[in-house]
Amino acid sequence: MHPALNIAIKAARRASQIINRASLDLGLVKVASKQPNDFVTEVDKAAEAAIIEVLKDAYPSYGILAEESGHAAGQEDYQWIIDPLDGTTNFIHGFPQYAVSIALAKGNVVEQAVVYDPNRNELFTASKGAGAFLNERRIRVSKRTRLGESLIGTGFPYRVFDHAEAYINIFRELTQKTSGLRRPGAASLDLAYVAAGRLDGFWEFGLSPWDMAAGTLLISEAGGLVSDLSGEAGYLESGNLVAGTPKVFHALLQTVQAHRTPALQV
Repeated sequence: MHPALNIAIKAARRASQIINRASLDLGLVKVASKQPNDFVTEVDKAAEAAIIEVLKDAYPSYGILAEESGHAAGQEDYQWIIDPLDGTTNFIHGFPQYAVSIALAKGNVVEQAVVYDPNRNELFTASKGAGAFLNERRIRVSKRTRLGESLIGTGFPYRVFDHAEAYINIFRELTQKTSGLRRPGAASLDLAYVAAGRLDGFWEFGLSPWDMAAGTLLISEAGGLVSDLSGEAGYLESGNLVAGTPKVFHALLQTVQAHRTPALQV
């Protein structure tokens, strides 16, 4: 296992201890609103601080892009991309679908990935070129090839509604064309589930790099495909993402592209 991946796992487990302790009495957790329907808790901040402490101790010169504390420049071309608690709204409500997501990128290429689900003690990991794993067992995307047989994940618009009409049109079509749609509420876990074959595809608009950096490497290392809305690799920049098994991916991308508006060009 790559040394940086080991450190990321250590950091994720450290954060999960803070999250698990807080989950025992959610009534004590202080919640603030960053903007409408976008929440942050003291748990997010404490978990992020714990992650950064572990990562900085091991790699003091690496940059950091983290959801709550923003961007910290490093002296090298490496950058950690961190979501300390993906699925904060779920966490606040005691809905057990949230995760810690940590990725390491060199330039624009993600090389290491960890998504850790503290509720199920499921650790998803990947190193570029070395495959994807769930609790040290190799995982692959599902073998499904037809959209009609597929279970597809997504994320509803909840913060910015500029693309709501396009989204609803895609949702309507896919409801009729697939086995089902799911919106669990934590994109990093949704992407990990595609890698593990639990979902056959996923699409969402307006994601942040920390929502998807780790999950997208998991999918590509598990044999799946990931792109922006143009079928290119610019999803970390645009925030618009389509992913899936190779054949489901192409059918899903075609459906999404058919309803694309001028504001959704990538």
